[in-house]
Amino acid sequence: MDDRQFRNAMGKFATGVTVIATETDGQVHGMTANAFMSVSLDPKLIVISVKEDAKMLHKIKESNHFSVNVLSCEQQEESMIFAGQKQPEEEFQFDYLEGVPVVRNALVQLSCEIYNEHVEGDHTLFVGRVTEMELKDGDPLIFNCGKYRELKEMESVSN
Repeated sequence: MDDRQFRNAMGKFATGVTVIATETDGQVHGMTANAFMSVSLDPKLIVISVKEDAKMLHKIKESNHFSVNVLSCEQQEESMIFAGQKQPEEEFQFDYLEGVPVVRNALVQLSCEIYNEHVEGDHTLFVGRVTEMELKDGDPLIFNCGKYRELKEMESVSN
């Protein structure tokens, strides 16, 4: 199997869309990511995956904190901005949670501190201990087969 074939196969798995954010030297840095999952309830741990050549890798290590922001279906533009696919019309404004930058109006904002990290292949997995969170109602932004999508409820199957 080649790299493209593997990427296409992984793209079949529908995921939510997040923006990971951190701050170093008074500058906020963000990146779009869909490699995110919960790990533990006690303690409350999550994991994100950051490619070895991403600028964000060293920013997270330097700050020792990051946020995970689960985007709503109205936040495709934010996803595209932090994926480097679109330029913002004006400087992006972040809110703060426990001193960590978060994306305004995200469905979920998680403030995390690095709990552990593991280098695996060409990525670093950051395990974050969740120190604070905010939740909002709404539908998530979905990514599948290289396209943004919306969540749709299916009719239940009766016996």
